[in-house]
Amino acid sequence: MEMKKGIFYGVGVGPGDPELITLKALRIIKECPVLACPQTKGGDTLALDIVKGAADISDKTILTLHFAMSRDPEVQHAAHEKAVDEVCRHLRQGQDVAMPNLGDVSIYSTYCYLMEMVQKRGYEAKMIAGVPSFCAVAARLGISLTEMNTPLHIAPGSSDLNEALHWPGTKILMKSGKQMPSVLDAIDEYASLEKSALVQNCGLPDEQVFSNLKEKAPEAGSGYFATVIVKE
Repeated sequence: MEMKKGIFYGVGVGPGDPELITLKALRIIKECPVLACPQTKGGDTLALDIVKGAADISDKTILTLHFAMSRDPEVQHAAHEKAVDEVCRHLRQGQDVAMPNLGDVSIYSTYCYLMEMVQKRGYEAKMIAGVPSFCAVAARLGISLTEMNTPLHIAPGSSDLNEALHWPGTKILMKSGKQMPSVLDAIDEYASLEKSALVQNCGLPDEQVFSNLKEKAPEAGSGYFATVIVKE
């Protein structure tokens, strides 16, 4: 009799505050014997740290996944293949694997790359929604993102901001940290710094809030998890 295969879960754990992890996300994490956790170049496992603030995971097998920060597609693909090999080793043994992801699992998530590759190998994969960082940032700032008939746009800080900042409505610029000086220059030229705000590491101990970028802005590049909201 063939052994039942495990399921690969992508679990959104919110932007940083453990209290923003959903009940469903916590249940899936508690039920899965294996947690697959992305590790940064500096050795941090931020998504796992957030989980630790909400649940006891001392009985879990922790599978550390190393991803290349290179923009070379071949280098990225090789890192993804290696991660999938590790995940599928546990799925093949009938163990469910949960991969905690910052924010929501459908937004700029590495899990989605792995999900497609795992599915191609014949395994089931499921996504568990989480609180997106920009929603938590808006709540932290006490502002609305949309009003009646107002569109909302999401773009990475590395995109063509000349075009993005001319879109109507509210603009969300994610992963803006390394590009912060050029992002601020673009906002100043194409939009309004006075109507723009930034939160870095929202919900984490080192959170920084800049509610009016004309009055105060980061002096240098912010951390990787910096989200900018630009209002019309």
